[in-house]
Order: sequence, then structure tokens, then C-alpha cells
Amino acid sequence: MKHRFLCSALIGALSLLGAASSAADATDARTASATSEHDTDWPHYGSRPGGGRYSEANQITAANLNRLKPVWEHRSGDFRSGSLNTGLEFEEGMAQRPTTFMVTPIMVDDTLFYCTPFNRVFALDPQTGAEKWSFDPGVDMSREGLTNCRAVSSWKNPAPTGAPCDRRIVMGTLDARIVVLDAETGKRCADFAGGGDVDLNAGLTNHKDIEYSVTSPPAIIGNTLVTGAMIADSQRNDVPAGVVRAYDVVTGEFLWGWNPVAPGHAALDEDGNYVSGTTNVWSVISADEDLGLVYVPTGNSSPDYYGGDRDGHLDYYSSSVVALDAKTGAVVWHFQTVHHDIWDYDVPAQPVLVDLTIDGRERQALVQVTKMGMTFVLDRRTGEPIFPVEERPVPQTGAVPGEYLSPTQPFPVKPDPLHQLGVSPDDAWGLTFWDKGRCRAQMEELSTGPIYTPLSAKGTVVYPSPLGGQNWGAPTVDPERQIMVASTKHIPMVIQPVARADCPPEAWQQVGSPYCVVLKPLTSPLGIPCTAPPWATLDAIDLKTGNRLWQVPFATAEGMAPWPFSKLKWGIEMGGAMITRSGLVFIGAASDAYLRAFDIETGEELWKDKLPTTANAVPMSYTSGGRQFVVVAAGGHWTSEAPAGDHLIAYALGD
Repeated sequence: MKHRFLCSALIGALSLLGAASSAADATDARTASATSEHDTDWPHYGSRPGGGRYSEANQITAANLNRLKPVWEHRSGDFRSGSLNTGLEFEEGMAQRPTTFMVTPIMVDDTLFYCTPFNRVFALDPQTGAEKWSFDPGVDMSREGLTNCRAVSSWKNPAPTGAPCDRRIVMGTLDARIVVLDAETGKRCADFAGGGDVDLNAGLTNHKDIEYSVTSPPAIIGNTLVTGAMIADSQRNDVPAGVVRAYDVVTGEFLWGWNPVAPGHAALDEDGNYVSGTTNVWSVISADEDLGLVYVPTGNSSPDYYGGDRDGHLDYYSSSVVALDAKTGAVVWHFQTVHHDIWDYDVPAQPVLVDLTIDGRERQALVQVTKMGMTFVLDRRTGEPIFPVEERPVPQTGAVPGEYLSPTQPFPVKPDPLHQLGVSPDDAWGLTFWDKGRCRAQMEELSTGPIYTPLSAKGTVVYPSPLGGQNWGAPTVDPERQIMVASTKHIPMVIQPVARADCPPEAWQQVGSPYCVVLKPLTSPLGIPCTAPPWATLDAIDLKTGNRLWQVPFATAEGMAPWPFSKLKWGIEMGGAMITRSGLVFIGAASDAYLRAFDIETGEELWKDKLPTTANAVPMSYTSGGRQFVVVAAGGHWTSEAPAGDHLIAYALGD
């Protein structure tokens, strides 16, 4: 989750270069009022229970993209501006931070559902954007500093009765509740938890409200909802547990809880609360109903950048993909992508479940991208790698006193990495010989080396950084072409552990450990990253072979730098992409505030349209009334200098 904090420093450095309610296009003769037998839904955050962000809709093609235009816009009013320079502490009353509009709507039963950064839920007509209903769970936003809601979830009664709540909309809230609504009316489902909400604060150790929130949609498998939570896991070593919990989606009955402690260690403390400090699941969970499994991507253990006190058992499930039995919560398998993670390389993205043909054999695969730019392709039944993974020796010298290191780390032989794995002074870059020299001088004073170089007292250049590589917005997978497309960041960061007695005000405190930590982008005196652009790329991998198909620079410095530098493809991305059956890759996620479309086969940019502000969300697509729509949320990010906003914009083909 920490990319949200780190981006503020990065955007601030780069800025030295220079940055209605529902409205229908009623005159568009192509708008239809009835549904079509060929309509396509988008019923989950990732389009499917196992993610992938793939739409079967294919009306919009490379041949007619020039006719794509905005046709309606919905504005909730739920946004706020604020200061980007509010420090890194989690404190009550952080209302001055700008909102982040990161939502991907879902589309079911010819209704579009989405949540706002204030946790209000809206149901819209998918063809016009007109409101059907809205719901306010009453979150006290004065107590919520970081606002985000990635999506809502949906459940449908397999034996509909015609009674209320045959279709349910499920949302986790910033104040740690699960709310279940009737999809038809937006009213609470009276049979869920006695007509109330499930309070996820129950069973946790003492904590501030702001330290525990739900920002990703619960997974739905059968009649079970499964949720993790976002934890303020960089602030102290005894943060609330990263427990994953399951409830009956109809009654609200608690079914099971899985606290990520190693086998043989107690999951509960002497007071009956979940043991604190365990790795959390802040990102999106995937589900395979046929196998009866849910797949959780875990973060790294607290505190993020020092592990000398973890005693092993807190690391056991960190930075991993874990398959849990959906009925019991028992671990079926787990695969660790980083051993003893002290770089904040937590697993940030939803695991993608896809059937692949590899070497002529059909495989039930799980594809997991990482902040390291490495992609792991696993058998989702067993967790065994489909493409080989090698344990390779990694650097062992230079760590701060008290730290210990894993002697090896897992490296997939395939797919090809999408990011350079490590950095040296020879990689220094600048616009001029002068600033390139200043970058090199900085790097020579810091620790540099291959990926997994230990964090040193003088500071270590981490590349890939905790921003990624890939982050929560990646990837999207075309199950027919068996191509993965991922957005990748290429930004060097400096991470410096500082002895507790010398902690500066700007440090992350990591209370309970011997060290606080200072993080900053590695930039030249001009505020430009010290490694060569592009600093964001769009990448494609052939999942049948593991080979990279293409990598293209993504976005520009428009709005951040004067001409002609504004035309250079230096843009920084936060967000993700989706693919349509017609072979188009749609993505916002750029500092220059465009929505773009690319050709999945070649990576060629085919189309773009300027948005009111940045789209730090994943677009989605569906067909309603025989017309295909592409919808994206444009509302900025709390780390960005782009204006905060509340623009949910739908595109379709015009005449």
C-alpha cells in the first residue's frame, strides 16, 4: 500500500520541471433503451472472480476508435482538495489530504454500481449515467485521512425468490465495516448481521481508527464473502493483525479467520485477539469456485524496513500468494515471492486466474506480478511454478546492525522481468552532463548493487523501488490471446534506516524497532529521476512462452514540463489497464491526464482523449442496449498535484 506515500515525494520532485450530476448524450441516436441479448457485464472488480480485467465486448475496434467520445458523466460531489505536505504519520483528523478516486465500477443486471472515496454507493443506468439510487454508510470523514474505495462486490441468490436482497451489493468501509445492500433499492439487507453492519474492529488489538480500513472489494465465493484490510503497517511493529476473515453474505455470520502466523504459532493472544504485527492483505483477493479456493496476496511484515525482530514466524506468509480453503480458511498452499522482505516488496496486485496452453499442455494457472517487475506463473491447484523459479544468491553485506538476511531469493526463469533488477553509478542519467554528474556523485555515496542489496545506514538505492515495478493496477490478461499487459514504474528510491535517537521529523517512525526510516526519490538537482527514462512503460508478455512481446514508453510530461520537454514520454503512472476482446488495451494512469488505447499485438498507441484530471483507476467496459461503453474514474490521487475530482466518465461510439 505504501506506493501512496512514496508517490507524494516523487511527484513533488518532478513538479520542479514546470503542473454535474448525471448528464446523458440524449441526442446520440445510437443510445438504446432496451437490453440486448449480446450485452456483456463486468460483475467483479477484475471483471471475473479471478481477475484479469478482460471484457468480452468487441464493438469498439481499432478501425472505429476515431469515433469514440464521452457520452455521459456522473459526479457524486465526494471529493476534497488538500495539502500534499502533511507528513507521513497516521493521525486522527488528517482530513486535509486530497481524495483518491480509484474506483472501478461493476456492471450487473443492467446497472452500474460504484463507490466513492467517502464510501457512498451509487447505482446508475449504464446507458445514460442517470442515478437509480445512492447510499451513505455514514463514515466520519473527519477521522479518515486517506480516502479510497477500489470497488464494491456483488452476490446473487442462486435460487431467486423475488424478495428483497436477491442481488446484494457488498462494500468494505474506511471505518472497518462490511455493509450489504439490496441491489434494487440501495437499502440495507435486513437479514445481514441483524440489519446492521459487521464491525471488523472486533478481535483486533488496540489501535487508532485510521490504522485499519477496508479499501479493496471483498471476494465472493458461493455464499461466502472474504475480506482483508489496509493496515498502517509502516508506523509501528505492533499494528493490528492482517487477519483475513470470512462471513456468510446472507446472515453476516462469522465463518473463519486466518491470521498469517507460521504453523505451530498461536494466531490469538492471551486476550483472545488476533496476534498483532502480522502481514496484511490490502489488495484484491481472487476466487476459484470450482476449486473452492481463495487466493490472497500478502504484504510484508511490520515494520516494513527492518526485520531483525520478526523472529521468523511473522515472515512465514509475508510477500506471498496464499491459497485458502474458502469453507474453512485452512492454508492449502503458499508461494513466497520475497524471503524476509525488508524492501516493502509486498505482493500488490490481484492474482489472475487463467487457463494457459504451455508446451502443448493445458494448465490451470495463477499469474502474479510483483513490485520487483518479476512475474510468477503458478499452478493454482498446488502453487508449484509452471515456469521454473530459481533460488539465487543475493547480496549479504552492508545491512544495519541487528538485521538478518535471506541468503537466496526466488527468481523466475520465465516470464522475462519487466524492470531492470538493480542499479549502479554507471546507470546515472541527466538532461545535462552537470546533473548527470550530480546523480552519479549521489549514487557513489550510497549503497548500490543488484536487487535485494541490503538497506544500509548510509542509504541504499532501491531499483525497482517500493513503488514498483508493478503495483496494484497491474496486470490485465487476455485469456484468448494468452497475453498479459502490465504497467510498470521505473523510479529509483533511496531507503535509509536511521538509529532511533537520530530520527528526523520526516522519517517513518517504525516504533518498536531500533530504526526509523527515511525514503525519498533519487533525483537530480533539477528534480528529475537519476535513472534514464522512460519512467513508466506498458509491457506485454506472451504467457504461453514467457517471452516479452513489447515494451513501450507510456505517457508524457505534459503539464509537468515546458515544451519541448512536455512531449517526451516521461509520464509517471498510477493505475492500471484493461483489455477488450477486439484487442484494445485501455489505460488512464498517467500524470498527463489522458485515457489511451493501445494495440495489444504491437503496443502501438491508437487513440487518446484528455480527461478533466488524472485517472488513477482501472477502466472497465460493458455492453448495454447493444452499445459498448468504456468507463473510467478521473479524480486524482492524494499524492498528485493534479486536481482532486469526482468524474466518472463513459465513452461510446458516436455517429
